[in-house]
Amino acid sequence: MNQIRGNTESPVSVEVGNFPNTEFQAVMFDIDGTQNMGALTHEAGLSLAAAAELALEKRLPLIGNISSVGADINEGISAAYGWGLAAKNLVSCSGIVPIILSTFGPAVSGPALLLGISDISIMSKDSYAFVSGPNMVRQFTGVDVDTVKLGGAEMHTSKSGVANFTVKDQENANHLIADLLMLLPPNTDTPPRRIHTNDPIERDTPDAFELLPESPQATYDIRTIIREIVDDGELLESKSNWAQNIVTAFATIDGFPIAIIANQPQTLAGTVDISASQKAAHFVNFADCFNLPILTFVDTPGFQPGRDQEWKGMIRQGAQLAFAYARATVPRICITLRKSYGGAYIVMDSKNMGNDFSFAWPTAEIAVMGSKGAVEILHRKADSQTRKTLEADYQATHLNPYKAAERGSVDCVIEPAKTRFEISNALNILTSKQEKIPFKRHDNTPL
Repeated sequence: MNQIRGNTESPVSVEVGNFPNTEFQAVMFDIDGTQNMGALTHEAGLSLAAAAELALEKRLPLIGNISSVGADINEGISAAYGWGLAAKNLVSCSGIVPIILSTFGPAVSGPALLLGISDISIMSKDSYAFVSGPNMVRQFTGVDVDTVKLGGAEMHTSKSGVANFTVKDQENANHLIADLLMLLPPNTDTPPRRIHTNDPIERDTPDAFELLPESPQATYDIRTIIREIVDDGELLESKSNWAQNIVTAFATIDGFPIAIIANQPQTLAGTVDISASQKAAHFVNFADCFNLPILTFVDTPGFQPGRDQEWKGMIRQGAQLAFAYARATVPRICITLRKSYGGAYIVMDSKNMGNDFSFAWPTAEIAVMGSKGAVEILHRKADSQTRKTLEADYQATHLNPYKAAERGSVDCVIEPAKTRFEISNALNILTSKQEKIPFKRHDNTPL
């Protein structure tokens, strides 16, 4: 490992070489919080910019440790200039090489925004991050809040969604980063490494189906089903405590690293709200940047209704998920387990959104809405007994995957016990998938 930049007067050091205890090369930087509390001088900003520039040039992951109270006040605008250049160069890396940043102390002002630029951010349990600190909050709002409540790791994993993972210490962070580097390619021009597994691809998954409740209204933990299907039952879940009505996770099937997005019925019945749409859209974009096939498990009754959701921009924010799937060019496989209704059916990588394989279990219900809602609209004047009969008729006629298959919305209704095998076959078929991407400056994402 070679140190390429940094001196005794700067809190920033930059190295290139193998990430500790791995064979994976990376460009690494460290902001030392013990030196003037990690305050970023002009020179320190240039060091961060150089690290990003080197990662881009060598097409290597950029991995950084942050412990900084922000720009050095004594240097004034000169320090801010250095940070601005660092931020610009990190943005240049985005989508080309993975950016993984950790913080084990403060990340204040500019350094906090670096976490937002990163692909994956990791916080230790005793770290904190915010743009404006407690004093500023108190001065402008009159609210008295401490650093932990304002920007602690627990807040960023459960409320803001800034942190992908929380760890105990640096050692645990290094283990986590090593796992991520194993699953990710070094850059966007390289496919992910296929990982050896002793889990036979022919293994049937009857337990996955048995975990599905008999009642379509009953809840369950989608992660238990996913673990039955993926290699060795191993799932690395990102942002597990934020927007818990949707699951985003890394796993492998037949050794292929994949990105998994799944509705979570045990939280908000698996409905899609603003936070869930943002969380899943960012994960889809990340997977598409780094050539990870996307596997989507669908069980949702629709978008989360509510005045607050609409006022906060459900239309615009919900469109982010549709936008992300529609432009993704990596292999995409969608499996509908149970409910898939209305607009949420569209945004959860439906066939019309361009997925490559659309599978469904025999329990799948793919329609505009459920039987009760449909009858209430179509036969609102009918008595209760007539409504029950009409609901049963609607259920039998419309709420089954075979009707969707007839219309081309589902490629195949599969036996749940063969789910793992069907996914593996699809992944092998799609290894040579290529899509021609038309030239344009960039998309106008509905942020």
